[in-house]
Amino acid sequence: MLALAGTGVVLSAQAPAPPTDANRRLLPLANFRLESGAVLPVAQVAYATFGTLNAAKDNAVLVPSYYGADYHGYDFLIGPGKALDPSRFFIVATEMFGNGYSSSPSNTAAPMSGPDFPAVSIRDNVEASRRVLAHLGVTHVRAVLGFSMGAEQAFQWAVSHPTFMDGIVPWCGTAKTYPHGVVRLESAIRALTADPAFDNGRYTTPPKAGMAAWSTHWAAWVWSQEWWRRELFKPQSATVEEALAARIARDAVRDPNNLILHARTWQRHNVGDTPGFGGDHEKALRSITAKVLHMPCETDLYFPIGDARYEQQFLTTSTFMPIPSLWGHSAGGGGNPADAAFLNEQIARFLAR
Repeated sequence: MLALAGTGVVLSAQAPAPPTDANRRLLPLANFRLESGAVLPVAQVAYATFGTLNAAKDNAVLVPSYYGADYHGYDFLIGPGKALDPSRFFIVATEMFGNGYSSSPSNTAAPMSGPDFPAVSIRDNVEASRRVLAHLGVTHVRAVLGFSMGAEQAFQWAVSHPTFMDGIVPWCGTAKTYPHGVVRLESAIRALTADPAFDNGRYTTPPKAGMAAWSTHWAAWVWSQEWWRRELFKPQSATVEEALAARIARDAVRDPNNLILHARTWQRHNVGDTPGFGGDHEKALRSITAKVLHMPCETDLYFPIGDARYEQQFLTTSTFMPIPSLWGHSAGGGGNPADAAFLNEQIARFLAR
């Protein structure tokens, strides 16, 4: 047992849950102090590796996960002939706190379980990934690559550890969450938590109505308006109703407290809050010395291209390469073959340089 000084809060250690597939490994981190001041007595960080670290130790690439995802979210980029080819690179794919495999509300014992799990920042996730790399003997990476909240982590890496990487590739994500993004996420949270079955996060049965409302909100934002107008959900779904029902069914297995933790992490992120920058995200962006391949999606409603263009002016070593897609934020997940091909091509070129 561990008491947090001055808080009266007592935390208990939690043994790591077993991996759920052959590639996933878990790194325990004793007494991991979060930015909030809370301490995870035994944190666990899930990760997977592909390829081998070469003798020069200069072929490592870090790929941190994104909202609600695990390392499989990057399957479209990792493999023979893809941008992240294990025959060329040592790929380390880390999973964020709150994804259900790394320490999360859903897999941590009381008194830190469920809604009592402490707040987690993007910088906390960067530090956890840094410790995974240290454990693997990686002292420098070719690049940090990331989609969505993974893009937030890529920007943060370049600010927190400017000489650790040659470059970063953030796509469909920004270095700060701006007010409209905060409001959008809050509306999703409130839709979920309005279900009486949610019971302030202490549900004993899944809050099905709240999750359906949350998923409906997400469906309205993850694809672009033009995607919906052109009915690009076909042929997988014949109607709007079928497309929405499929999304709700897919999301029903997610843990609500995990989703809310990730949403709060997303809401609060600002690279300007890195020590030494006094909350000034413009100054933090100007400090980046790594080469940047910045790829917003032209139709993203989560991280609008206007926000990306605004940030681009503060990046002195950046190539701006929008993803030409109607698939909105989901373009970055590689589900559409044309978007997956575009990302593979651009990332491969960047890494070759």
